[in-house]
Order: sequence, then structure tokens, then C-alpha cells
Amino acid sequence: MLNDGEKGVVVQRDKETYAIVPHLPLGRVTPAQLRKIAEVAEKYPPASLKITSAARIAIIGLKEEDIDQAWQDLGMNPGAAVGLCVRSIKACPGNTFCRFGQQDALAMGLELDKRYHGLALPGKLKMGVSGCPNQCAETSLKDLGLFGKAKGWTILVGGNAASRPRIGTVLCETLSSEEALATCERIITYFKENGKKGERMGRFMDRVGFENFKAAVLAG
Repeated sequence: MLNDGEKGVVVQRDKETYAIVPHLPLGRVTPAQLRKIAEVAEKYPPASLKITSAARIAIIGLKEEDIDQAWQDLGMNPGAAVGLCVRSIKACPGNTFCRFGQQDALAMGLELDKRYHGLALPGKLKMGVSGCPNQCAETSLKDLGLFGKAKGWTILVGGNAASRPRIGTVLCETLSSEEALATCERIITYFKENGKKGERMGRFMDRVGFENFKAAVLAG
């Protein structure tokens, strides 16, 4: 039996079947990718499809002996669906498509995905990027979140849902995209170097003290 994460799988409730989750950055997908995912699900019954909360498409119900061929048929990289790492970057349409967008959430989200998706960390870390204060990407419930205003980006830290939910704390505001990316780099590096195994960002902040955390990541 495979373990979660091995060969890019997620073990299912029956302990006999598996889900695989192709990486679709920010949930953006092409018609060709949709066709390929559907073809794979049809090829290996009783597989079914589920759109996940991270805006990915999971192929659920695969047998262990079909997993390698299913990945080969897909020709896609696995999404980081399990493990202590950067799990997902969720982004709204931003000012690319939405009339309320004040910053380019898609460009920011894609850059964060390129830099950090799957990065091993002491605890799992989820990101959200919203193009305006409406926060359609659930920014306040992410370990690291950004939302846009007319004058720049606001960064929030320490949010999460899960069994002990909390709202993220505003760290800094009115940042350019370059400043926001540099700040995210310092946040992730500080967490990677000082976090404890299994610790979420919010609990890490509680342990070290928010003012100490803020001083450390804004020092640059």
C-alpha cells in the first residue's frame, strides 16, 4: 500500500484506492488539459472527478496498479496536496478579468506558485492572493495572504481554517509587487529556518511573538 504523497497520491477512506491531483496553478486550466483529465478518469473506472477547495481537479478512486500509467497518460506534474510544504496558492481573477480588481492577483499568484509550490517547510502553508479587499481568494484564512488596494498590496500572516481557525493579522500595507514578493520571501525563509515540525504559521507567530516576527521579516 502506498503512503500519502508517494507517487503523488492521496490515500482514500477505503485504504484501497487513491486520488491523484495534477498541478493546475491557480486553478487555471486549458480545454486540452480538461479533456486529458476526463479521458484518464474514464479509462480507469471507477475513477471520478472532484474539484477541490484548492481549485484543483482530483481524480479519485484509482487502483494502485493504475497509478503510474495514469500519470503517464496525463503528462502533468503532481500538485502538492499533502505533506509539510507549500500546498497551494489560491487566486481570484484580479484586475485581469474582474471589474473590482485593483491589483493583478493572477500574475502575483503565478509568480508565488513558480517560486514556492511544493517547497518543504516545517508545517503546511497555504497562500491566497486577492485583487481587492473583497478577498475572494479567502486571503484572511491563509497562512500567508495578499490582497490588493489602489495603492498596492496588503500582506496578512497567520490565518487558517482547520480545527483551530484564526484570521490573519495585517503585517504591512501599500507594497509594490516587487516589495510584496521580497517580503513573502523573508516570511517563508524565517518560517523555514525557525518553525517546528507540524507548526502552522499562526502558531509559530504565537510562539515567537508577533512583534518579534514582524521585526525579523521586515528588517530587510
